Amino acid sequence: MVIMNGKRVRLARMVLAMGAAISLSACAELTKPLFGTSEPELVTMTSQNLALRSLPAPEKRVRVAVYGFPDLTGQYKERDNVQTLSRAVTQGGSAMLIKALQDAGERHWFTVLDRSGLQDLIRERQIVSEMRRLYRGESNMDPKVLGPLKHAGVILEGGIVGYDTNIQTGGFGARYLGIGADTKWQMDTVTVSLRAVSTESGEVLASVTAQKAIASSALQGNIFRYVALDKLLEMETGITANEPKYVAVQQAIDKAVVGLVIEGSELGIWSFADRKAGRNLIARYRAEKYGNAMPATASRVVPPETRHPARVVEVRPKQRQRTIIRRLKPASTTPAPPPVQTGETLG
Repeated sequence: MVIMNGKRVRLARMVLAMGAAISLSACAELTKPLFGTSEPELVTMTSQNLALRSLPAPEKRVRVAVYGFPDLTGQYKERDNVQTLSRAVTQGGSAMLIKALQDAGERHWFTVLDRSGLQDLIRERQIVSEMRRLYRGESNMDPKVLGPLKHAGVILEGGIVGYDTNIQTGGFGARYLGIGADTKWQMDTVTVSLRAVSTESGEVLASVTAQKAIASSALQGNIFRYVALDKLLEMETGITANEPKYVAVQQAIDKAVVGLVIEGSELGIWSFADRKAGRNLIARYRAEKYGNAMPATASRVVPPETRHPARVVEVRPKQRQRTIIRRLKPASTTPAPPPVQTGETLG
């Protein structure tokens, strides 16, 4: 009877091991990536991007210029025993900032001037001027053909200032009768800084810093079990999930643009069309920024010295002076009549 119970126990353990193996293989099949061609799709809108698009409309659209938004971290990707020159974060910060500025209030907030390719723009305008000079003989081109470039009253500068890895790490695992599973996770952080600078005076009008956590996790299961004296069952499966870094950088930039819009309104650089909605938004932003540790100096907002920094004076082409030529009437060819002489006749 004892032998029969021992056989049953071994049989139960074998069935349990095979069942676990089948479960792990099914999980692996479900988590296996689908290879082959796939159709491209638009990037999914994040909750932060939705908050950026939902900003209340401004009183007047603001014209801003973006020259760049570089990676200032200087960090490279980490690899074991291999040196790599690949950057840790994206190098497309300026493109992300331009997109965020256009998304603000669904394009109601900013008119964005892209200065990252300024040399290409100037070169193309020179080509237009040279072609018209060669083929049309225009030494002074009509401003209607190629008007003056628009300029902005505010320049947006900054960059990706921090990328910290392994801020937090952790995990958990368990094993029973040779069947086990474990999970690991890691937390990184990316930080961006954005500031508005006056074109007129060079004064820094407002500055915002935002950060975003980047999560990575791994789940692994394995079986290591002798099912017989000379038979070993071993199986492993797992899945790893990493949050895309460019998505984290884009969310941090979106958050910085939201903060800059609100702080600019609070400082009087620009304003919301709906003043009540603007005040409510500023109150929520200050509660998020300071929490329960608001300093006494924050009760009074100090505006920048530059007055009306978002104002732009348009450059208009100088009007050409018109030369008016008046035609004189030609002299008449008919001879003039002889003069009439008057006087008394003497008798």
